[in-house]
Amino acid sequence: MRILIWNENRHEQKNQKVREIYPKGIHGAICDFLTEAGHEVVTATLDEENHGLSDNLLNQTDVLIWWGHLAHDEVKDEWVDKIQQRVLQGMGLLILHSAHFSKIFKRLMGTSCDLKWREADDRERLWVIDPTHPITSGLGSYIELEKEEMYGEHFDIPTPDELLFVSWFEGGEVFRSGATYKRGRGKVFYFRPGHETYPTYYNDEIQTVIKNAVTWLKLTDTHQPSYGNHASIEKISKKD
Repeated sequence: MRILIWNENRHEQKNQKVREIYPKGIHGAICDFLTEAGHEVVTATLDEENHGLSDNLLNQTDVLIWWGHLAHDEVKDEWVDKIQQRVLQGMGLLILHSAHFSKIFKRLMGTSCDLKWREADDRERLWVIDPTHPITSGLGSYIELEKEEMYGEHFDIPTPDELLFVSWFEGGEVFRSGATYKRGRGKVFYFRPGHETYPTYYNDEIQTVIKNAVTWLKLTDTHQPSYGNHASIEKISKKD
């Protein structure tokens, strides 16, 4: 499993609180537990040359994890195009938290992906909607987070292929927090938790979801469909 974790990495530079919670960056925290799980993991950030991306790196990536917030518009469209093409070819894509507003997620969804939000230390309870799905394996009925940023409906996304989590927040809102999609040969999973000022990615159950997700997202069907003009399989008899 070859995983690429892409993180905007701006909050870590601007906010001391975020640096204290994630001294290695959000990408570093996720990298640590995925590496410990036995995966081959590399990281990339926005301010690196070409956003830390290359054609060779994308072509070798089984699953791309994406976290962004402050600078979605700074991601160059040429890389959005290339990531979209790789997803259509079969690369898995895990979109985390505020990356719901990233160019690549909006491109793949074809909608605004807008929502309500509030940062007020809400307690969050993520209810498991499909306990039989591989991504929810090993979980109980719900995951409870003491403090998180609230995201509320309406969430402007297409109807998910599968809805895995619905969140309830202490302030009363609910939210579709775990949704899967197929795009071309690739699979996409949106997972809501992960605001930068909370230690969410150190939570064992959140880590379980992410570890399950990367395994599910990896392409296992090696058949490549063919398109365009195609010779007949059977002999076509000529008609008078």
